[in-house]
Amino acid sequence: MEKLTHQEEELMLIVFKLGKGFIRDFIDQMEDPKPPYTTVASIAKNLQRKGFLKVTRYGNVYEYSPLVDESEYKSRYLSGIVNNYFENSYKELVSFFAKKHKITAEELQEIINLIEKK
Repeated sequence: MEKLTHQEEELMLIVFKLGKGFIRDFIDQMEDPKPPYTTVASIAKNLQRKGFLKVTRYGNVYEYSPLVDESEYKSRYLSGIVNNYFENSYKELVSFFAKKHKITAEELQEIINLIEKK
């Protein structure tokens, strides 16, 4: 799976949230200041070229939907972060957040419970 730019990733997250939509739908979901229509259309075209979006044409309008599963995308993305920044160790990832006080003892216990259930 090809790595996405920040803008491409932002658009993919909106597409996952909506399920499918048109460029205007995506722009409506973006924070202000909203990018120009042509910018979002170019990003969508890049995502189509990279195999992330499917395009259906209705006259002069294009509807976009995801070609990749959201959970698969998140899994590969997170794996890349763990590999690149945490020496391929999820333990290091959790330790990092624990040291920065970004995760509570209760949340750690929930993670432990999830692991034990599997």
